[in-house]
Amino acid sequence: MIPKPVPVHNSRPQPQRRQSSPSPSPNPGARKRLRLWMVFMALFLAWAVYSFINQSLQLSAKHEQLAEQQQKQAETQAALNQSQLEVKRLEDPEYIGQIARKQYGMYLPGEKPIWATEPPANK
Repeated sequence: MIPKPVPVHNSRPQPQRRQSSPSPSPNPGARKRLRLWMVFMALFLAWAVYSFINQSLQLSAKHEQLAEQQQKQAETQAALNQSQLEVKRLEDPEYIGQIARKQYGMYLPGEKPIWATEPPANK
């Protein structure tokens, strides 16, 4: 069996330690530099939070503008498609004849228009 080691005691007396704050500073300027660093970091974090919030608000406004522009683009595209369809229909002579009859009252020679009238109401 191995014997237990015996601790060796130093015969010199231990110097008494001062009780101070949990993080003793070696010199008085270190505490001032630490405070200055903390103030700087607090200001930097405040600026970073402000920038983040400001940019988030601008981004949401840009998203709204984008949605509006996309809606306008969709409406414009629908109107363009409708116009292209109308142009294709106007190339058909039969469609042009229908428009001439309905809107302008024009008829081909020898054609007799038939006008529908409502019957008189019974009294």
